[in-house]
Order: sequence, then structure tokens, then C-alpha cells
Amino acid sequence: MDQKTERKPVRLSTIKKMYEAGEPIVMLTCYDATFSSVEDEAGVDIKLIGDSLGMVMQGHETTLPVTIDDMVYHTACVARGNKYGLVLADMNFGSYLVNEDEAVANAVKLMQAGAHMVKFEGGVEVCPLARRLTVMGIPVCGHVGFTPQSVNAIGGYFVQGKTKSGEEKLLADTLALQEAGASMIVLEMVPADVAKRVTEALSIPTIGIGGGLNCSGQVLVLQDLLGIFPGRKPRFTKNFMEGAASIKEAVANYVKAVKNRKFPAPEHSF
Repeated sequence: MDQKTERKPVRLSTIKKMYEAGEPIVMLTCYDATFSSVEDEAGVDIKLIGDSLGMVMQGHETTLPVTIDDMVYHTACVARGNKYGLVLADMNFGSYLVNEDEAVANAVKLMQAGAHMVKFEGGVEVCPLARRLTVMGIPVCGHVGFTPQSVNAIGGYFVQGKTKSGEEKLLADTLALQEAGASMIVLEMVPADVAKRVTEALSIPTIGIGGGLNCSGQVLVLQDLLGIFPGRKPRFTKNFMEGAASIKEAVANYVKAVKNRKFPAPEHSF
């Protein structure tokens, strides 16, 4: 982004205006202050402190070992380096499963660390929590489709919503989350035609990761975008470092590709 161009901070009201105007929303994971600054300069709208940090930062095989203290620490790091982006923090596995009061307390910790919104996985079953947080003034982002925290129950990394019953469940879950007060919903590893149907049925933004081009926005894991994560390479990722002279340019190229609806391409979708 041109440093001479004055940029206004992105907040939930900004995201709503972008959604209403049909402007694609750019989300990218972020875990520290330095990359928070880079993402600002590149024009990222939403910085997701994802529990993916368990894999890309801590070296775990899944996101399950991540603790609320980990999430608070990395959220605070990103917030300190943030000037413009909306800071979205994941609620890690276990942080909202024991009881609702504990879940609220953990959401408060993330907001106090500098988050502007919290995200957690699940559908109808987490709607009471979404409703309670929203009433308390804590914005909520839902996450349906493939939910990494449930990888053991799912049995692996599989596309969700491929069957008619699966598609109907996705639609029911997203509509319920919207009714409960969620401000946006991440759709992960969902067939593009199903994600399109869900997006058209909602009046809040959908953010796709393996959800096709018709979502309201897109998200990637930073290390996947940079082509530096040594683990499995999901179909929905693209190495934006190829042909880029710097990390900032690679991130800016991702931003441009999403804004211009050039990413994801068909080969990145299901």
C-alpha cells in the first residue's frame, strides 16, 4: 500500500460497509507485532490470530494443544503492532466448551488483550454463547464447515457439506449463528456451490478458506501464503511469494488478488 495514502482503521462498521458495497474482505492470520505492521502496510482488512499458531508457530500436529494463555499472548503482540486492521482472535479448543461462564471470561481476556472480535467453531450448539457475548458487546465471528478443533471427531481433513444433509446442516447452522448475533462467519473447506448458497442466504459476510470465489471475503494462513510451512499443503492455498520481491509485496499481491476477485481460482476450490 502506498504510504502516502491515508488509511482509516478497519472496524466492524467498516466491514459492514464493505459487505454492503460488495467489496471483497481480506483476512489473513497474524501472530506477532512485526507481521501486524507488514499486514497494515499491505492493506489487510482483518488480522486473525488463529489457533493455527499451534501448528505454524509451536510445531504441533493439530491446533488442540493451544491454550487461552497462548491466544492472549499472541493477540496482545498483534494488537501492539496494529494501526489499521480489525483484530480477530480465535477462542482455542477447550476455552468455550466447559461452561458458558468460563467461555465468557476467556472472551473477555482476548478483548482485554486487544481483540476487536472473537471467533469460535460450531453451529447451532454454540448459538447460546454467541447470543450472550453479542448482548455483552463482544462481537462474534462463527466458523463452520471443516472445524480444525474437531479433527479427531471428523476423522481427518475432509470437505464438509458435500451431501445434501451436510449442505442443509451448514445452512441451518449459519442462519442460526446469524440469528444469535454473529457478525460474520468463516466457511472452511466447503464446496463452492454450497458456500455460494449459504452466502446468498445470509445478511452478514462469509469469509472463505477453501469455500470458493463467491464468499464475501477470503482468509489464508500467513505461512501458507508465504510458502514456508513445511507441513501438508491444502488445495485452497497459494504461494504468493512466487514472483514477489518481499514479504510485504507477497501479502499485497494476496490483498489485490482477493479485492479483484482473482483469488481463489477454480483450482483452489472444491
